[in-house]
Amino acid sequence: MTAPRGARISRRLFLSAAAASVALPARAAEPPWQRVADRARALDQIHALAIRLAGTDVLAEAFRGPPIGRAVPIKSVSKSIVAALTGAALDRGEIPSLDAPLGDLAPQLIPRGADDRVAGITVAQLVTMQAGLERTSGGNYGAWVSSRDWVANALARPVIAEPGSRMLYSTGSFHILGAVLSERAGESLLSLARSRLGQPLGIDIPPWTRDPQGRFMGGNEMALSVPAMLRFGEMYRLGGRWGGRQVLSRNWVERTHRPLTRSPFSGLDYGLGWFVGAARGHRYILARGFGGQVICVAPSLELTLALTSDPTRPARSAGHFGAIMDLIETAIIPTAQAQI
Repeated sequence: MTAPRGARISRRLFLSAAAASVALPARAAEPPWQRVADRARALDQIHALAIRLAGTDVLAEAFRGPPIGRAVPIKSVSKSIVAALTGAALDRGEIPSLDAPLGDLAPQLIPRGADDRVAGITVAQLVTMQAGLERTSGGNYGAWVSSRDWVANALARPVIAEPGSRMLYSTGSFHILGAVLSERAGESLLSLARSRLGQPLGIDIPPWTRDPQGRFMGGNEMALSVPAMLRFGEMYRLGGRWGGRQVLSRNWVERTHRPLTRSPFSGLDYGLGWFVGAARGHRYILARGFGGQVICVAPSLELTLALTSDPTRPARSAGHFGAIMDLIETAIIPTAQAQI
């Protein structure tokens, strides 16, 4: 990993290392990271925040809620995990290209009566949520997860936008994608996550929700500890490498930073399973989950952060998520920038 910036980087971590599934070492404290911690603590929905700068842990504190080393719900940050597994499948040739259509990759998943255009939906359109199918998120989520077959239900929905034309935020798209990855590899999504991410990163990935067919949910309900979230983000910052091993190809990671569509809700650009933004001249990628679960990576600053919040309370762009973005763009990024 990149060498630390020495005395300019804050040295104290507020965590109990004994409780952590991925240990973060305790260090001495220095401003200005203390000021960042104080500002984060004032947001009553935030549970924990960990920041790594140039390979050095500069802050890790649980302000409230579970211990920082306990696996907690990461909600739709799961989508960025499934996106990483898509890159791993592409690296292994299990998916020939992002333009490969569903009808070629897993025609057995397409239910009878589905719109003819469903067979032509590509991996790229699933991972960017541009499949064009009626959303399964928002007000449609409850009925979808109550259905007898989540994949079939998502694919049987009407096409309300031409595939590839615009982003329709939908967990169903990622659940379909997860099913495709599982079919192509001949393994469960849990097995793929553990062998292709958990094992090389040295992080624990507990089992999570499965659909009525036994498929692990793609795009929601996973759980990770804050240190594990941080390590996953660091792997992206380091071009797909961790511990001397190329976990994901550098090409895949670099493509992740390219905006391909835009969220109609947050206004942020969206790429291959990550939101894409910029602040103070520095681009970043961001994984976002309900309630305010976040991983953010700004490579030009050698910055990675993981943040968890109360998973039972909403985090809208005009509410708690907006406050998180303000924390990142007006406190964390400037603090990191000042130490370059």
